[in-house]
Amino acid sequence: MKIAILGYGKMGRIIEQFAFERGHEVVLKVNVDNTEDLNIANLKLADVAIDFSTPDSVLSNIDLCFAAGVPVVVGTTGWYAKLQEVKDKCTEGNNTLLYASNFSVGVNVFFFVNKVLAKIMNRYPQYEVQVEEIHHTEKLDSPSGTAMTIAEGILGELERKNEWVNELIGSGEEVIAKPEQLLIESHRIEEVPGTHTVIYSSEVDDIEFKHKAHSRAGFALGAVIAAEWLEKKTGFFNITDMFDFSV
Repeated sequence: MKIAILGYGKMGRIIEQFAFERGHEVVLKVNVDNTEDLNIANLKLADVAIDFSTPDSVLSNIDLCFAAGVPVVVGTTGWYAKLQEVKDKCTEGNNTLLYASNFSVGVNVFFFVNKVLAKIMNRYPQYEVQVEEIHHTEKLDSPSGTAMTIAEGILGELERKNEWVNELIGSGEEVIAKPEQLLIESHRIEEVPGTHTVIYSSEVDDIEFKHKAHSRAGFALGAVIAAEWLEKKTGFFNITDMFDFSV
């Protein structure tokens, strides 16, 4: 495949490495220094685009991919408030998009087991629950898209919680979660690629369920695999369409 990488930073360079290793060609690389190269003509050189840009640029990038008729894999987060709008554009224009808060195989296993655990813990109201996420200081959004997906998985199974709230530690704004709210506690620490923990606490014990990324490699490899999966498909897809962990 010929791949366009939109957001050629640390993540983009690792995506390029895996793309080469898997026999693909990168025909376009765009970062803040060459945004003028991001146009319909250049996008048409690619079979698929992979976007790991910024929350400020991702929506315009998606629009350009749709205009060029190029399928796009979106790993950028922070735009999900516009999710339905983008889905409508995608389906109405007969375009192709696959999005995920995290493409790592391990994280997607974590998402699945998280829902199973929440369904079990719904029976035990004596346990309070919260989500903790730790990322590098370059992460622009809070909470992380991965933490949001984890929280939504819990909310879908745990009847005593109906929404999540976020506290960014060190921001100076303390958040006190109400009993019906699920707290996502966000930390920003240098060079941490991503750690997510679900904590169920009671007076007698705690249960902790954790995923710790050692590097960005798992996310990057998953994005390339997603691009391969998207080939010759049309429609609006979530990562759950690609991963099936049913048992």
